[in-house]
Amino acid sequence: MKKISIGSWAYSIGPYEKNPVPWDDVVNKLKALNFDGVELGGFGIHPNPDDMPEKEQRDKIKQQMADLGLDFSGLAANLWGEHLIDTADTSAYIECFRKNLQFCLDLGIPAIRVDCVQPPTIFDTVDADTARKRVVDTWKVCAAEAADNGIRMAWEFEPGFAFNKPSDILRIVDEVNHDNFGVMFDASHGYMVAVVGARQPGEKETLAGGVLELAQKLRGKINHIHLIDSDGTLHNDETSTHAPFGEGYVDFDELLGELNKNEMGHDWWTIDLCFWANAWDVTARCKEAVDALNTKYGG
Repeated sequence: MKKISIGSWAYSIGPYEKNPVPWDDVVNKLKALNFDGVELGGFGIHPNPDDMPEKEQRDKIKQQMADLGLDFSGLAANLWGEHLIDTADTSAYIECFRKNLQFCLDLGIPAIRVDCVQPPTIFDTVDADTARKRVVDTWKVCAAEAADNGIRMAWEFEPGFAFNKPSDILRIVDEVNHDNFGVMFDASHGYMVAVVGARQPGEKETLAGGVLELAQKLRGKINHIHLIDSDGTLHNDETSTHAPFGEGYVDFDELLGELNKNEMGHDWWTIDLCFWANAWDVTARCKEAVDALNTKYGG
């Protein structure tokens, strides 16, 4: 059976930005709902490297998780204030990555998430070849350093960031070409990329086989999975709407059969309710839905 976690950012940003759910409330509720762990959004009021610079502070969070019998499945690092595509010097990005990598080490977090930082409109000012080289060269450095520290690095592609076409995703993973680097496959983003072609610059590139075909093309390159539905829309015209299970079009029966063909080196599935208005209220229902999928496909 898979271990199930949920992204803590669902309770701290977007609709919850002005009234975030405190960390202690989050982890205690997840324990009560029989989650195996949490995927930490390392920003806002939840544990993060800036608010917890001392190792003693980090040890306290690590002990809290151990006392509850919960684990961390990964860290969504706060790299959005850095420059990746729109600068020739990405040293500040790399230093911020290192800071978050150390945070992973101190808390026992096995994976770190990255994205392309800049939106797809960046190609109005930076040509695609230059942009891709900056991303690839930077991520090669990061992937190697993460590997040296035993931390997996996962790229979450999505409509809201540059390189959001199927061929873009495949090319970047191939060019980074590091065993410690892979794709975080979010079912909602996969649908919006492969079926809708949302926010793709120039000519849209979709796949006849939809999200399943995208997963097939990425087989062997996926090292982290986010499960959530898609209703085919964007949240605030920016990124994929992360709709609760049963409120969208993703066929999880066929998709999970394919995703299970990836040897990821771990057995986590993570629920992602990012930007969902009443994420706190639907968490239990989403856990029940994933538990049912776990019974069918998690073995």
